[in-house]
Amino acid sequence: MRIGENLLALSAVLFEYWPKVRDGTHSRQWFVAEVLAVIRPDVLSSLRRGLRSRCAATRGTCRELLAWESSLWTFAFVEGVEPTNNHAERVLRGAVLWRKGCFGSSSEGGCRFVERILTVSQTLRLQGRPVLVYLYEALCAHRKGLPIPKLLQAA
Repeated sequence: MRIGENLLALSAVLFEYWPKVRDGTHSRQWFVAEVLAVIRPDVLSSLRRGLRSRCAATRGTCRELLAWESSLWTFAFVEGVEPTNNHAERVLRGAVLWRKGCFGSSSEGGCRFVERILTVSQTLRLQGRPVLVYLYEALCAHRKGLPIPKLLQAA
């Protein structure tokens, strides 16, 4: 089996198991044991085989994945971390829709403003804080020469 096909098959197994953990069919301990005993060794074996591939792109991708290998399994070692990027995609959705609707920004200053205002607004939303109140307070502080309010609050 080709390296990419093998890795896709292993990811299919992983994502077949994950919903069973979420719905309570299997325990998280069972999931972690399966991932660490079966899936991870097969993934590592495929990636190492990829380093010997005749295809430069395959070798490069496998080298890059092996360099980040420990991070790939964070979901297995850290409770509460899912093996999907669904949360990150949901967080970024607003920015993606904004960019699509207004075609982005054409100046460097505009790009800096957009990246900062979107970061601030999403950070505040995730903390359950009102965006407009924070922006009002930040502008008032700036006009008075005072430090702006803290963006991050202790949990």
